[in-house]
Amino acid sequence: MLSENRIRLARAYESLQGLSCGDAFGQGFFKPEEIALSMIRQRALPVSPWRFTDDTMMALSIVSALEEHGEIHQDHLALSFSMSYDRSRGYGPAMHDLLPRLRRKAGCWREESRSLFGGEGSFGNGSAMRVAPLGAYFADDLEALVEQAELSAVTTHCHPEGIAGAIAVALAAGIAAHYGGSSPLPNHSEFLERVYQRTPVGQVRDGIQRALELPTHTSVEGAAAILGNGSNVTAQDTVPFVLWVAAHHLHDYEQALWATVSGLGDRDTTCAIVGGIVVMCAGLESIPSQWLESREPVPRQSSQ
Repeated sequence: MLSENRIRLARAYESLQGLSCGDAFGQGFFKPEEIALSMIRQRALPVSPWRFTDDTMMALSIVSALEEHGEIHQDHLALSFSMSYDRSRGYGPAMHDLLPRLRRKAGCWREESRSLFGGEGSFGNGSAMRVAPLGAYFADDLEALVEQAELSAVTTHCHPEGIAGAIAVALAAGIAAHYGGSSPLPNHSEFLERVYQRTPVGQVRDGIQRALELPTHTSVEGAAAILGNGSNVTAQDTVPFVLWVAAHHLHDYEQALWATVSGLGDRDTTCAIVGGIVVMCAGLESIPSQWLESREPVPRQSSQ
């Protein structure tokens, strides 16, 4: 019989697969808008190989911490983020500044994270983009999930909105895992409401409320116009939109990703988040084999 930790890690790796494939898929649509939209209309896939970005690199560190400690050990996580930093993977400006400093000054993450943006800390979407595997891991304990998501966020994003974004995405992945292989699925309002209830008060939570209030017939483009699409690279401009998309496509990974990328914006990150959530409900078999073959290999897949 599998141990609890092995079961949890299997869920985390499943989410990592969905996240990394979504990340690499979305990255392939960072083209001039008219070209990207033409590809989306035609369902034309990017040319392979698909290279993943910082979203996957940082998610790998999350999974590594869970694999080694069974929880978020912040010193381990901050060091892993810094040691795996690869400038070519598309990190945001704040991380280009922060992560090399963390590599040079081991154990300084508390002070350095708090110092960002004039001492307010970062509320970028980086804390949310990497956290779905953590939500999958702690799907059986939502109280621990919320606590651990916050611990994971503050190593780099200690602003309340950065923390709330991580908590909301982790909750979505954990809740989606509850419905994996089951029927019927929750409707989109039920799913969003469950996330909303446990998300800390603030702009991210307000955005989830707006997502709940959108009419059922709202288009992806309409939702992006109201909720944001990650163009501002903030948690509050990203998380409500990706949760709205995921809530409408929990049963279908492929359709979820096409819907997400049609919102444009920060498309590698929005697709990474949606992929890491939806795969927990739709299952690994819902990821098209061609997509997995096109994505570059993810390190440590053999650990599964």
